[in-house]
Amino acid sequence: MIKLRPANERGHADHGWLNTWHTFSFNTYYDENYMGFRALRVINDDRVQPGKGFGTHPHQDMEIVTYILDGMLQHKDSMGNGSIIKPGDVQRMSAGKGILHSEFNPSQDDPVHLLQVWITPDRKGVDPTYDQKHFSREEKLGTLRLIASPDGRDGSVSMRQDASIYATLIENGTELSLPIGTGRHVWVHVARGDVKLGEHKLTGGDGAAISGEASLTLTGLGAAEVLLFDLA
Repeated sequence: MIKLRPANERGHADHGWLNTWHTFSFNTYYDENYMGFRALRVINDDRVQPGKGFGTHPHQDMEIVTYILDGMLQHKDSMGNGSIIKPGDVQRMSAGKGILHSEFNPSQDDPVHLLQVWITPDRKGVDPTYDQKHFSREEKLGTLRLIASPDGRDGSVSMRQDASIYATLIENGTELSLPIGTGRHVWVHVARGDVKLGEHKLTGGDGAAISGEASLTLTGLGAAEVLLFDLA
């Protein structure tokens, strides 16, 4: 079964400095039908204006993955980590028993476009940890590149949950398939561009929940960037 989540039906808030779309209920946006999907709790599609950002704030017991599409994001946290995250970079914070961090667009000229993903962990109250890795365009072009996994395999960042995240850059006519294990579920999020998921056309911001299927097939309809979440 494939259930589509059209981009224009997501929650939306424009704060001036932040223009954000919520795939699932978040902050003041609430939809009882979209509280998450399996362990996937949040996909926020954020655009932050130059010189603006999120001040220091806390997180607890959540796996937080940040994926940069355009621009740069400056990160600082209470573990002493500080970095500039750029396109191709994947950052993972396991908030554990508690962490403080800030996220800021260091550019004075260009906005930053990012996806922030929250996944509920398989255990609570543990020490927070941090990881960040770069995945080149070539690594993602025409293939499903594993970027996050429970065990950090194939050079991915590790997460405290039985979940894997794949990223792909797919071009017109390219076809990609992903086997879906027994009892597994997949969420597809189109970050930008157009693709076909089976017989369904998806465009930037669209999502889809897939359950009870043996595999999925993505076909590029031009240049597109897509994330896939393989969930227990």
